[in-house]
Amino acid sequence: MAIAVGMIETLGFPAVVEAADAMVKAARVTLVGYEKIGSGRVTVIVRGDVSEVQASVAAGVDNVKRVNGGQVLSTHIIARPHENLEYVLPIRYTEAVEQFRESVSGIRPYGNRP
Repeated sequence: MAIAVGMIETLGFPAVVEAADAMVKAARVTLVGYEKIGSGRVTVIVRGDVSEVQASVAAGVDNVKRVNGGQVLSTHIIARPHENLEYVLPIRYTEAVEQFRESVSGIRPYGNRP
């Protein structure tokens, strides 16, 4: 399974919170962090299987429209990022998010699926 990286850049913090919430609810991805860039720009970053990240980013983009004044500035998905990127960019699984990664990668029982 190739671990992908998905990113959504929004204008405004409420918009990125809405996007992040929709992303983790829509697919089996792990929220690895966010970056405040400046001038109201914020990027949220998720990791997971390629198809799950694609679904997650699509859901996040759709839900930003619900925020008054929320705006998606850019999105990007990297299917198989090179391992060196983890050491340079903030896309690494940290100790704080590792517990969530384990719960996402585990198989859910049939009765708990949406």
